Amino acid sequence: MRWWVLAVLGVAQLMVTLDATVVNIALPAAQHDLGFSDGSRQWVITGYALAFGSLLLLGGRLGDLFGRRTTFVTGLIGFAAASVVGGAATNFEVLVGARVAQGLFAALLAPAALSLLSVTFTEPSERAKAFGVFSALGGAGGAIGLLLGGMLTEWASWRWVMYVNVAFAAVALAGAVLLLAKPAITERPRIDVPGTAVVSAALFAIVYGFAHVESTSWTDPVALGFMVGGVMLLGVFVWVEAKVAHPLLPLRLVLHRTRGASFLAVFVVGMGMFSIFLFLTYYLEASLGYSPIKTGLAFLPMVAGIVLASTTTPSLVLPRVGPKAVVTVSFLVAATGMVLLNRLDLGSEYAVDIMPGLVLLGLGLGGVMTTAFQGATAGVHHEDTGVASALINTSQQVGGSISTALLTTVASSAATDYLSSHEPGPLTAARAGVESYTATLAWGAGIFAVGAALMVFLMPNRPLAPSEGEPVIAH
Repeated sequence: MRWWVLAVLGVAQLMVTLDATVVNIALPAAQHDLGFSDGSRQWVITGYALAFGSLLLLGGRLGDLFGRRTTFVTGLIGFAAASVVGGAATNFEVLVGARVAQGLFAALLAPAALSLLSVTFTEPSERAKAFGVFSALGGAGGAIGLLLGGMLTEWASWRWVMYVNVAFAAVALAGAVLLLAKPAITERPRIDVPGTAVVSAALFAIVYGFAHVESTSWTDPVALGFMVGGVMLLGVFVWVEAKVAHPLLPLRLVLHRTRGASFLAVFVVGMGMFSIFLFLTYYLEASLGYSPIKTGLAFLPMVAGIVLASTTTPSLVLPRVGPKAVVTVSFLVAATGMVLLNRLDLGSEYAVDIMPGLVLLGLGLGGVMTTAFQGATAGVHHEDTGVASALINTSQQVGGSISTALLTTVASSAATDYLSSHEPGPLTAARAGVESYTATLAWGAGIFAVGAALMVFLMPNRPLAPSEGEPVIAH
C-alpha cells in the first residue's frame, strides 16, 4: 500500500519538476505561433517561477493546516486545468496567465507531495528507499523535461507540452483519491497572516529582481531595488516569526543543524543544476547543431547517474559513512563533472568529451539530493512537515533564479571579451559562443566546490532521524 502511495507522489513530483524545463524547448515554436517578442519571451518562464517561488511556504503551511491530502488533490486539479488553458492559449497574455496559475498550484502540490512522503515512510530502511526514488524523480525531471519537450514540439505541437500534464495529473489524482488516507485534523487551523504576506513579498521581489537582471544589467535600479527590498523583507520575516504565536515558518526548523545544512545544500544544487540544463542545452543545439530530441537524449546518461546514486546512496552508503561525508563527496564529484565539461570546444565528441562529465554530474547531484531531502525533514513533527518540505522547494527555486541571472551575465561578458580580442568572422562568433558556455560551467564547478566546503563545516555526521507519522482516519 505505502509503495503505491510513493508511485502516486512520484508521478506528481515528476510533473512539477519537468515543467520547469519542458516549456523551454517549446518556447521558439510558441513564440512563432502566437507572435510575441523576444523581450516578452522570458515571462513564460518567469511567470511560473514567480508564482511558484513566492507562494511555496504558504502552500506548505496550508497543507499542514488543512490536510496534505486536500492540498495535494487541489494542486493536481488546478495544475491540470491551468495546463489546458495554456495549451489552448490564443495569445501571449493567456499563455503567461496559465503559467502563473501553474506556478500557484505547483506551490500547493510540491510541498504536499514531499510532506506526504515524509509522514508515510517513517521506518528508517523504507524511508531511505522511498526518499531515494522520490529524489531520483526530482533530479531527473529537468532532463526528462528537455527530452519530452523536444519530442512533443517536433512530433506534435508546442501546445502538447502543456496538455501532457493532464495525463500525469489524472494518474496521480486517481491514485490520491484511492490510496491516500484522510488525516485526522485535531486543531483549528491558524494562518500567520503577517508572516505569509511578508515572506511572499520577499520571495517575489528576490525572484523578480534576479529575473530582471537577465534582460537588463546588475546596475539596473529596478532590479537592484527589488533584490535589496527582498533581502530586507526576509529580515523582517525572521523578526515577525520570532514574535508571533503561530509562525508560518517556526525558526526551530531552520536552526536545527542537519536541517539548516540540508536546505543550504538544496540551494547550491539549484544554483548549479540550472546552469547545466540552460547553457549545456545552448551548447549542444547552437554549437554542435543537435536537434531538440537529440539534445534531450544527450542528457540521459546524467539521468542514469542521478537514478543510480539516488537509489543506492540512502540504503548502502549513508548508514555507513553519515550525511556529511555523502553530501561533501557528492558535491566534489559533481564539481569534477563540471570541470570535465569545461573543456568543450567546437569539435568535441559526445562519447569522449561530454558523456563522462554528465555521468559524474548525475552521480554527484543524486547523492546530494537524496541525502538533503531526508535531512531537511529529519525529526520534523507532523504539523511542520508541509512547511519544511516547502522550504526545500523554495531553496532550490531561489538558487536557480540567482544562478540564471548570474550565469547569463557571466556568459555574456565571456563572449564579449572573446569577440573583442579576436579577428571578427563566423568562426570567431562560433568560438565566442562556446567560450560563453564553458565560462558558466567553470562557475558551476566553483559553486559545487563551495557547496562541498560549506558542508564540511555545517553538516553534522549523525544519523538522520525520521519524521513523525501523521494521525489518520479510516476511509
